[in-house]
Amino acid sequence: MNAPIGVIDSGVGGLTVAKEIMKVLPQETIYYIGDTARCPYGPREKQEVRLFTWQMAKALLKMNVKMLVIACNTATAVTLESLQKNLPIPVIGVINPGARAAEKKTKKNEIVVLATEGTIKSGAYEDALLSLSSKAKIIPLACPTFVPLVESGEYEGQFAFDLVANGLKPLHDKRFDTVILGCTHYPIIQEHIEKVVGPNVFVLSSAEETAKEVKERLEYDHLLCMNNEQSQHTFFTTGSVPIFKMIAEKWLQQEDLNIRRIKL
Repeated sequence: MNAPIGVIDSGVGGLTVAKEIMKVLPQETIYYIGDTARCPYGPREKQEVRLFTWQMAKALLKMNVKMLVIACNTATAVTLESLQKNLPIPVIGVINPGARAAEKKTKKNEIVVLATEGTIKSGAYEDALLSLSSKAKIIPLACPTFVPLVESGEYEGQFAFDLVANGLKPLHDKRFDTVILGCTHYPIIQEHIEKVVGPNVFVLSSAEETAKEVKERLEYDHLLCMNNEQSQHTFFTTGSVPIFKMIAEKWLQQEDLNIRRIKL
């Protein structure tokens, strides 16, 4: 089926998921909406997150997407169930794939979850991890400064590293062998996080595992694109097109991306 895959996020973070989907399914077209004007979602009330997520989903439904990927952990925690129940297409979130990847990697069952305030408060990762292993010891940590850092585009260099190191200070006296980047913005600053936690800790993003799930679900539902023409990805942002363009082209390592402003 040659319809596009819809991907939604609170901002640019979901590009980490889009990038992995492009690797796994190069023949597929992606329509992406990043709600950069209202980012971050983490500190917002559930009602607001639900409303914004539904607005993005409805916009993509009008564009005839064949699947929806909620590439935002906060939105997944709050809205996944209602979207799955009410939309006529498959809907995939990022929390369960991330939890599965961590459960496979950890040797000591000591797992840190770095996420936004909204995702941490929801307890969604704890629920997902404990459903996979009752032995899991989970250390949740909200990192409210990380998303604004990534959205600003100023996430390289010493200032960014110092901000990340400061955000991770509560982990200094904790024991853990695995870190879940429980926000799709965080892989963009993964190198800083890895330097802070050290070489003996495995840091993982849910993006790769989510992309595998997207592929498996499309195969199962016989929705894979059979067209060998070049993919025509389109990216929509509710905020600044130049800032989105700069981050997207750097992260995806592509030039001349089709980026448009959208009003929800």
